[in-house]
Amino acid sequence: MILGSRKVWLYWAAGMAWFYLLLWPLMGIGADGTVTFADSLTVWGYVAAISAVLLALRQQHARGSFTAVTTPLARALGGAKAGMDRVPPVVWWSLALCIAAALPFGTSRYVQDVAINVLIYICLGLGLNVVIGLCGLLDLGYIAFYGVGAYTYALLSIHYALPFWLALPVAAALAALAGCIIGYPTLRMRGDYLAIVTLGFGEIVRLILNNWMALTNGPNGILGIQPPTIWWPNFEGTFGFELLQLKKLTAMYFIILGLTIVTIVAVHRLNFSRIGRAWEAIREDETAAELMGVNTFRLKLLAYAMGAVFGGLAGAFFAARMRFVSPESFSFIESAMVLAMVVLGGMGSIPGVMLGALALVALPEVFRQFELYRMLAFGGAMTVMMLFRPKGLWPAKRFGARSEEMD
Repeated sequence: MILGSRKVWLYWAAGMAWFYLLLWPLMGIGADGTVTFADSLTVWGYVAAISAVLLALRQQHARGSFTAVTTPLARALGGAKAGMDRVPPVVWWSLALCIAAALPFGTSRYVQDVAINVLIYICLGLGLNVVIGLCGLLDLGYIAFYGVGAYTYALLSIHYALPFWLALPVAAALAALAGCIIGYPTLRMRGDYLAIVTLGFGEIVRLILNNWMALTNGPNGILGIQPPTIWWPNFEGTFGFELLQLKKLTAMYFIILGLTIVTIVAVHRLNFSRIGRAWEAIREDETAAELMGVNTFRLKLLAYAMGAVFGGLAGAFFAARMRFVSPESFSFIESAMVLAMVVLGGMGSIPGVMLGALALVALPEVFRQFELYRMLAFGGAMTVMMLFRPKGLWPAKRFGARSEEMD
């Protein structure tokens, strides 16, 4: 065993020891105070064996032991990737749209419910992607705009019986206004200070929703929100139109699918516009962008407001779907989840954010039997991703290259 290989195995042993120190309190200490080791050692043994095999294979690969297999495989994968790159992106997007449109047919209510959650988080992730991925502003209170949109539709529906379709732009506008209100005094800050202020803003909104009993009914929430409605032609007797309430899960799925498509197109158009270029300039170097004539304050405020719009739209749909809203749905952990989707998928990348939302919403449902250890697995997955794919699962493509990157 060479010296470098021995060092790697020592690191592996230290890592597995730390893993057991984290795993044992979760599995070895019962609710009644009993202490056991069997379950934690079993799980630790499986993880240790699998990781040891993978590490051994990686070591052999580094020594060139699998060259006879990996070289033809790499050529085949390279050829397949080149062939896929020649297919226009519109073909892939059309294929994805057809699959999404066909999903509700032949699937259970459970699958449709999970798909709706994924689409809601895609809207939220793309909205936050405008703020973080395009403009480079770290926002830890983004879920507040989600709450503003949800409570806007809930109050308009309960007190004024305003239809969903008319309340939708109102919710988006109020969320954008909330973004401007919080952004105007705080966007002159940068980095960690901005993150702290936005975190505080998110908590302020949640506390207002929780304590303003006369308006929001406090922690009891608002119940009885009307679902979306449409006018549908009625051919029975005389021809006319009747008002139908869209309560079925399939109908709700197509509504959020439509909102998701609108969000994707809007974010794509913003990304490749002059405004998107200015946002990228601010993200790369705010001082240099300001010296080049970019009005950084107005554009950062615009990014904040645009991100809030998509959060407000998703919030209005959430209220219409659940027909109930309460402050518990807009806690900091939701902001952290949306941020994790953007980072995991790839900041600034629309497909990456969609992939991140799919991974963090759908995969926990697949592995529901390991729900107790979900956060442990989540932390491990994020650590592994940062080591092997620091730019995300599907990083954004750079247009152009810096001089130091071309050297």
